Amino acid sequence: MTDNTVGSKINRIAFIGNYLPRQCGIATFTTDLCEAVASVYIETTCIALPVNDIEAGYEYPSRVRFELTEKDIHSYTRAADFLNINNVDLVCLQFEYGIFGGKSGSHILTLLRDLRMPIVTTLHTILNSPTPDQRLVLEEVAALSDRLVVMSERGSEYLQKIYHVLPGKIDLIPHGIPDVAFVDPSFNKDLFGVEGKTVLLSFGLLSANKGIENVISALPDIVAHYPDIVYIIVGATHPQVIQHEGETYRLSLQRLAQQKEIESHVIFYNRFVSLEELVKFIGAADIYITPYLNEAQIVSGTLAYTVGAGKAVISTPYWYAQEMLADKRGVLVPFRDPAALAEQVINLLGNEAERHAMRKRAYMFGRAMIWPEVAKRYMESFERARTERRHYIPPGFISRALDKYPSELPPLQLNHLHVMTDETGILQHALFTVPNYSHGYTTDDNARALLVSMLLDELGNKESEGLASRYLAFLGFAFNSQNKRFRNFMNYQRTWSEDAGSDDSHGRALLALGTVLSHSATPSFNSMAGWLFEQALPSILDTTSPRAWAFALIGISKYSQKYSGDRRANQVSEELAGRLLRSYQDNRSEDWCWFEKKLTYCNAALSHALLICGRSIPNSAMINAGLESLHWLSVLQCSSEGHFVPIGSNGFYEFGKEHARFDQQPVEAQTTVSACLEAFKITGDKRWNKEAQRAFEWFLGRNDLKLPLYDATTGGCRDGLHPDRPNENQGAESTLAFLQSLLELRLAEQTQLSTEVLLKRTINI
Repeated sequence: MTDNTVGSKINRIAFIGNYLPRQCGIATFTTDLCEAVASVYIETTCIALPVNDIEAGYEYPSRVRFELTEKDIHSYTRAADFLNINNVDLVCLQFEYGIFGGKSGSHILTLLRDLRMPIVTTLHTILNSPTPDQRLVLEEVAALSDRLVVMSERGSEYLQKIYHVLPGKIDLIPHGIPDVAFVDPSFNKDLFGVEGKTVLLSFGLLSANKGIENVISALPDIVAHYPDIVYIIVGATHPQVIQHEGETYRLSLQRLAQQKEIESHVIFYNRFVSLEELVKFIGAADIYITPYLNEAQIVSGTLAYTVGAGKAVISTPYWYAQEMLADKRGVLVPFRDPAALAEQVINLLGNEAERHAMRKRAYMFGRAMIWPEVAKRYMESFERARTERRHYIPPGFISRALDKYPSELPPLQLNHLHVMTDETGILQHALFTVPNYSHGYTTDDNARALLVSMLLDELGNKESEGLASRYLAFLGFAFNSQNKRFRNFMNYQRTWSEDAGSDDSHGRALLALGTVLSHSATPSFNSMAGWLFEQALPSILDTTSPRAWAFALIGISKYSQKYSGDRRANQVSEELAGRLLRSYQDNRSEDWCWFEKKLTYCNAALSHALLICGRSIPNSAMINAGLESLHWLSVLQCSSEGHFVPIGSNGFYEFGKEHARFDQQPVEAQTTVSACLEAFKITGDKRWNKEAQRAFEWFLGRNDLKLPLYDATTGGCRDGLHPDRPNENQGAESTLAFLQSLLELRLAEQTQLSTEVLLKRTINI
């Protein structure tokens, strides 16, 4: 084995920039560069100083010695002190405007100004039309750095012409790439379940400027020529996009694939992948595509990786691609031109000789870009600067096309739930995102919140127990032992406004308590919930609201999953379910498949309750009525454009009259999600999964106004959809409706995945 290590006079180097496991391209680059230098120069100590964009930071490796806080300017000063007193010989900075605090990343200047050692800065963005702030920051970074590293000729040109940097201060060093073998694409395809397929690949953190929609739009023409084609899109949505927009872009791509009827040819792998896994993905690709929309991109790590791996590449002509794919190392197509893209894919697949010649040219070009070579080039720059003076994810996974796995769910965000919850329970309303004390608390909302915390517990969330304790305590306080009913409204001074709350609040409390008794493994929770459930159950028979019956029936069903021998609970369930079925039969007609002569709120809960009871009793008439009514409701709540439109609360929908379009309420989407997931459990019909997803997408912006109700920045949900705007208040009911829908879909997804694994094992056996 050849020893590739070499010596250097530089004993200690500090690398500043994002660092793995933070998920971004700069973190990957900084980690790879640091590790490459440490591997080649084993006598040189390499340390890292990453920038944290979240308060908790990340689980960094031992090479990380100091962490900067992005928006805390004082942490930059402390970092400079740390470097100055720890015998660091040289600092290698990764500069990108978006990763440092201050205007255009100006906080980094505070650190650079205080350093006493040489600085070599790698510029990941060089704008040809900077704002005044961007220009000032980059010019000072350049002035404070002893040497500047660029990764393209155009970058060097812009530094000289726009920022007036002398050419002698600039080092052109290519983007580093892993050293991989020149392999046939078929070698790795079985790892991802695409053996026998022709694979198109794009990868990287997903955001709207990546142009993936243009590849999807090109697929129908490509599929017509090559029916075995599959397009794999690898990478999580960019964390900053998730924070501000959620999964809106990925959702739009999935809908586009479905509209183009090529969803069976598209695979999303929504995860930030390790280098080991990425190399295998690249190895499996027949053609790699970068369809970026912006010409002004000075470097692309994804393009460098694929060119260096000897892939046939098709790209839009952004600046870096023009250089990397010159001399027939790839093919350029116009921006936003799916037809041209389809034509080039078809041409390349049809001309095997040219495709393999292109691959060979790219692979040979990439030999100078492998990380050991790049590390040596960097060390040369470091030595010049000194002389002149002054980052385990297992690779295996099961790939699924969109028709098998149609959605990606937003990340769980509980910040607003915590904001709305105090030591008493969850407050009812909010003014924008601020709790509104004047309306106090309700049993309705605390029952919803208790149910949500049980779903969190089922998913293994560590915050569930503390939340559940507070909401369960509220229900205990709400229960009036004299009349065996739950009070509902309590003001901020903890004074109840009635001795007995609404029928619906009593039913919701039983639903939440039944859920606790079904899911909780905490003995004290079960003891308290069990006592309340037993005391409150008989009173539900005195109520007249079909929705109260429905909520209670769902709760009794959950309770009976553990305590099926409870005769009284079974009797109450049969009585309420019989009432609900009779109500449906009495009101149903050919054009009105409903339980009453008016649709109001939480409508799908009525169908949901009959489905659950029909399955548990069992009773086929209840199942049929539940499915029929839910189907009728789903058709009614689907717009001509195909998105979910709940019955509006501004008038509801009375038999023989027009139904209200607005105001649309989050609880309608939530009850529809829950009912459709139950319908899928019973029937196995995938259309019910699609209906659940349609209703959930209403929260994310697939609605009449094409505006999100879910606020990805807070984790809250806006209170409804008016004709012209969302209601910007983020109260308890709406936020809990979103969280319940999200958590139920996640649980359904886990169940579906477990079923697939068991089925595969059964087939293999």
